[in-house]
Amino acid sequence: MSLPAQMRFVALPSFGPPEAMNIVTGPLPVAGEGQILVRTEAIGINRPDVAQRQGTYPPPKDASPILGLELAGEVVAIGPGVSSYAIGDKVCGLANGGAYAEYCVLPAGQALRYPKGYDAVKAAALPENYFTVWANMFQMAGLTEGEKVLIHGGTSGIGTTAIQLARAFGAEVYATAGTTEKCDACVKLGAKRAINYKRENFAEVIKAETGHGVDIILDMIGAAYLEKNLASLARDGCLSIIAFLGGAVAEKVNLGPIMTKRLTVTGSTLRPRTAEEKRAIRDDLLSQVWPLLDSGKLAPVIYKTFAFDDVVEAHKLMETSSHIGKIMLRL
Repeated sequence: MSLPAQMRFVALPSFGPPEAMNIVTGPLPVAGEGQILVRTEAIGINRPDVAQRQGTYPPPKDASPILGLELAGEVVAIGPGVSSYAIGDKVCGLANGGAYAEYCVLPAGQALRYPKGYDAVKAAALPENYFTVWANMFQMAGLTEGEKVLIHGGTSGIGTTAIQLARAFGAEVYATAGTTEKCDACVKLGAKRAINYKRENFAEVIKAETGHGVDIILDMIGAAYLEKNLASLARDGCLSIIAFLGGAVAEKVNLGPIMTKRLTVTGSTLRPRTAEEKRAIRDDLLSQVWPLLDSGKLAPVIYKTFAFDDVVEAHKLMETSSHIGKIMLRL
């Protein structure tokens, strides 16, 4: 396949607001050992992209400095050691960086075929959220059928994914959101009860609804919710922290419930995980989740799709937190 020498990509000359980004031209990346080169057709916008743009989430040393962690498109080159994909295949995947570009290198162990009937935009809306939710809520926290789970940020990309996955695997789901419209969306996705955190104390609601608390909490708020999260967990429950939108330092928090209720507090970030760890998550998704996507039992919630040239506007929308589901770019 004949490839151009140059590509357009989103550059970040300096950290700052959305306007700090601009689109420039540079050389195509080259697929190395165990990698594929994908011609990008769609890109998912994620909170880590915003944090990297602001200078608070630097990429790993061996990762592309270009923004972007998930994409979908066509395989156009194959690196040494790759036998699972062929030129022309349509794949989506979790990038280590570099997705905000016309071409992106993707580790073959982090690539997935499109679910049945999916186009590039729907496929690109999957990897970051599904990798994150599966790793934290299922692999680490061990969610099983019949358990109760509380999902904060229920209408974020992570939240809409987590609600659907938890329900699909037989859990009873509670979620928090900030407006009536967002709470209604959580219920439509499968939450038994959505809690408007601006009007209700979620710890009190959880106690009233469950009697003893939930088994798992998937939390992206951090410090601001820590004490109420501990109060909301049942005996032997697990708090899984995946972000710190409400701060990373908690002061004067009563840690007694951790001991008296035998709680587990865990957390992780996805990007620094090894290639082997990410491949293991990918393999779980392909065997246990992709059939649910193929059948239509699960589906990404897409709020708005922007043209690639409108990446600044896409980031502005992300920062308003007014969206329900994913914000996407289409090339």
